[in-house]
Amino acid sequence: MSNLLFSRIEGEGNPLLIIHGFLGMSDNWKSFSDKYAAQGYQVHLLDLRNHGKSFHSNEFNYQVMCHDVLAYCNHYQLNNISIIGHSMGGKVAMLFATTYPDKVEKLVVADIAPKYYAPHHQAIFTALNAVNFNEVKTRQEVEKILLSYIPDFGTRQFLMKSVYWKTPEQLGFRFNLPVFNNNKESIGEALPNENHFDKPTLFIRGGNSNYILDTDWQNIQHHFPNARLATIPNVGHWLHAENPFQFFEETIAFLK
Repeated sequence: MSNLLFSRIEGEGNPLLIIHGFLGMSDNWKSFSDKYAAQGYQVHLLDLRNHGKSFHSNEFNYQVMCHDVLAYCNHYQLNNISIIGHSMGGKVAMLFATTYPDKVEKLVVADIAPKYYAPHHQAIFTALNAVNFNEVKTRQEVEKILLSYIPDFGTRQFLMKSVYWKTPEQLGFRFNLPVFNNNKESIGEALPNENHFDKPTLFIRGGNSNYILDTDWQNIQHHFPNARLATIPNVGHWLHAENPFQFFEETIAFLK
């Protein structure tokens, strides 16, 4: 199986990579793809390893995900790239920009800081591991199991996007749950202290989210001296889904 990341490519112009968060996939960003493409970008929506339609691997950490993005950029001969990364995808984008600064023009990091995060997806892991696809035969049954652990409708809908028919009779998750179960710690890893990216960077957070705190600003500036922070009010961690209009307006104004 190819170890090139699966992607959806749209538009012509300067390359813009969009990297989804943990348990997400490129599909989550389809509606944005048209909008950025209309502004003169060639948009690359990536599926990270062990997510969406990309390859599965027992190795799962930021170093290998960063290397996957480099291999992808080399394959398509992409330079002067802008990157938007959300949550875990934001961590991948930060590591990529600080490791290969010559390749990146501008960086947008959505609702994640360069710091360490303690594992906090326990309820989601419990819910996903409770689904036995040998017994569950419909999407409705999957959603019912998730409902008993995850009261939030938006989170359930987000996870349901990765439920698909592996065969005509068997459902499954597109992401590689067994590998995630073994690598819970790696998702929270901090950006290495010595990593820096001096070019324009936009951190954008949800006003109701606690992923980027005011107290994180000093650490952000340590790594990204040319950073600024925007806040979208009344939205949580999935800020791009909750207020797509303002997310697009903030990001395109910065990218332009």
